[in-house]
Amino acid sequence: MKSRKNPLFNKSGLADPTAYHALKPMIKEDASVEKQSSEIIKIIKSIISLTGFELISRIQIRHKKSGKEFK
Repeated sequence: MKSRKNPLFNKSGLADPTAYHALKPMIKEDASVEKQSSEIIKIIKSIISLTGFELISRIQIRHKKSGKEFK
């Protein structure tokens, strides 16, 4: 699969397994952080709803280790 989103291939569309295996731990960690951020935002929204309040603006959080921001 030579997709632009497939990390096994470089920008030229050629397989680059060495780079992929080097980046694989970072890719996994990034996916984990994405999943955690999604889950925590859902939990916060549920707590807001269960306590009789409603959200009137976006929730914005930052992952301390990576500095990545989520909305």
